[in-house]
Amino acid sequence: MSEAAVPAPGRARAVYLDYSATTPVDPRVAEKMNGCLLMDGEFGNPASTTHAYGWDAAEMVEQARVHVASLINADPRAIVWTSGATESDNLALKGVAEAAGGGHLVTTSYEHKAVLDTARHLESEGVRVTYVDPGLDGVVDPVQVGRAIRDDTFLVSVMHANNEVGTINDIATIGRLCRERGVPFHTDAAQSAGKVPLDVERHRLDLVSISAHKIYGPKGIGALYVRREPPVAIAEQIHGGGHERGIRSGTLATHQIAGMGEACRLAAQSVHAESGRIAELRSRLWSHIKQIPGTRLNGSPTERLPGTLNVAFDGVDGETLLMALDDVAVSSGSACTSATVEPSYVLRAMNIPDDLAASSLRLTVGRFTTPSDVDFAGRRLAEVVGTLHPSASP
Repeated sequence: MSEAAVPAPGRARAVYLDYSATTPVDPRVAEKMNGCLLMDGEFGNPASTTHAYGWDAAEMVEQARVHVASLINADPRAIVWTSGATESDNLALKGVAEAAGGGHLVTTSYEHKAVLDTARHLESEGVRVTYVDPGLDGVVDPVQVGRAIRDDTFLVSVMHANNEVGTINDIATIGRLCRERGVPFHTDAAQSAGKVPLDVERHRLDLVSISAHKIYGPKGIGALYVRREPPVAIAEQIHGGGHERGIRSGTLATHQIAGMGEACRLAAQSVHAESGRIAELRSRLWSHIKQIPGTRLNGSPTERLPGTLNVAFDGVDGETLLMALDDVAVSSGSACTSATVEPSYVLRAMNIPDDLAASSLRLTVGRFTTPSDVDFAGRRLAEVVGTLHPSASP
């Protein structure tokens, strides 16, 4: 049994295959955070410049900034701390829109809600938005993005990897098209950073949203990369104190920042080896699942994150399957929208029929997943789907 599935006192724990929703904190990250909480650690306010407690905390913050920047090949001074990728997305879209005085935004129809809802808010304030649809394979065509750019476009925002199906977009080509047109390019990399290579220079990225809790760091902390040379104009959205280059005010949470820094440091060290191991586990899981009659993989079989599968079980209701599958933790889509019984808007954007969208599950393996976890989950899915499928009825 994997570390993520160790039973807690008093109740059984399911095998955890929902790493896209969140990851457990790596013990090495927790140890780093613990050193910033108590009296004998770096608990001080990083903005306190008159004593050693503040200096030590500030040093921890800057060390973490270097680790985050190194993960994406960025200038550490370009890293702005936020409360997570949702705030980073809001700051990027609203901040650039306000600095530009409005105009036209290009994004996609299957972005995370943090981008889509922000785009709709901007529409209510007069911003014009073009939503580019992904293909049936869950990948956005860079040519379509380029065609959507207009003379008044102030920002293009296309996610690096989709949070529901795990497909990866060609952000390098999109970045080149944006750079040629002189339009800033933002990508939501909450799902991809630390899992696949991400390079702000090679991919020509101007703004990048990152979340710690997707890469074995703590919840409640994230970062926004904001290019410095040439600078991206961005208006502050949280006022009070002028922290973080005047872009994002608020006392910095040293323990969370140190945790994110350590998570990024560990990810940078192991991204290639870990991604390979996780991809093997994903393939092993798919080898079990594809033998179940009526199954199909949603999205490209090749252009996807190492650990993510999104699978339709034809003829079986996804919510019913979730409830019956009580010993394997998976989801029917994004954790931010899983309370709804509507078919996934992501799968709808990919033109997957509603009946298949409603029968789809997302399964994600990660750092603490073992081969035995995968084998158990594959067997249980086959058993439960076989019980629920209409052909199994007397």
